[in-house]
Amino acid sequence: MADRKAVTTTGSTLRLRIAQLIWLAAVVCALFLAVGALLVALDANLDNALVRFVLDVAGALDLDVFSRRNGVFTFDGSDAATKNALTNWGLAAIAYLVVGRVLWRIVRP
Repeated sequence: MADRKAVTTTGSTLRLRIAQLIWLAAVVCALFLAVGALLVALDANLDNALVRFVLDVAGALDLDVFSRRNGVFTFDGSDAATKNALTNWGLAAIAYLVVGRVLWRIVRP
């Protein structure tokens, strides 16, 4: 009986750790998208390696569904690039957080 309880406790701990990793990954993805949108809005220096890295990662995380250039929403006119980044990458960040939280609730014990 004690062995069964130990296995259950180990399994619960493992599921909890996996759920925490899923949530952490979702938060990190949302953070990259939000910071990327902020960098576009602030007209950050694109020659800076850190700025380029954040924008490249955010561009990969948008999965071409929430792309800055051809996303859910597309704006024209002045500040279109800023509006596209804030809207589409903002939606992508929210989507990552919602999906991450749902998966967290499913996986945790």
